[in-house]
Amino acid sequence: MGPLIPNGIIAGNWDFVIALLIGIAFGFILESSGFSSSRNIVGVFYGYNFVVLRVFFTAVIVAMVGLIYFNHFGLLDLKHIFILPTYVGPMILGGVMMGVGFIMGGFCPGTSFTAIAIGKLDAVAYLAGIYLGIGAFQLTYPAFAKFFTSGFLGNVTLTDVTGIPAQWFALVFTIVALVAFWAVRFVERRIRKKITEYKF
Repeated sequence: MGPLIPNGIIAGNWDFVIALLIGIAFGFILESSGFSSSRNIVGVFYGYNFVVLRVFFTAVIVAMVGLIYFNHFGLLDLKHIFILPTYVGPMILGGVMMGVGFIMGGFCPGTSFTAIAIGKLDAVAYLAGIYLGIGAFQLTYPAFAKFFTSGFLGNVTLTDVTGIPAQWFALVFTIVALVAFWAVRFVERRIRKKITEYKF
């Protein structure tokens, strides 16, 4: 199942059961965080709601610091963690397309499933668009296969690219996140005040 579960304790089809339970827990957390609401999600782009930024920054910090401590105490070997290969150009384009879809649709692929689970029809339309896009990508892939694999850097991390030790990188990232948490409070208040004034 994972680095924290020794071989032999949990094996075979139990992997799928555990994956299902983790998925349910993840969906519950998304719903509890307000991620099933498209208004909460797009609020970060318009400046009136930064719940997405807070949740994701918090998740990244907890996971990052946790992995570093687990590795330090010998509970987990970071060398066994899979690192997604980096393709610079395709990933930049994919990020732009994802951002545009985020703003226009009000969901990401994960949050759309959460919204569907509570019966939101706009999420159904969004998910239909996702599958249409997947189909179009599959049919047209040969036309841009070379671009799709361009800019390959290997299985690298930001610490590999910058040369900054993981512990120091985690510290700097945490400080940046805390400053961001503090700054967005003022942005939210200002934008919401303008919205309130506009309504009245």
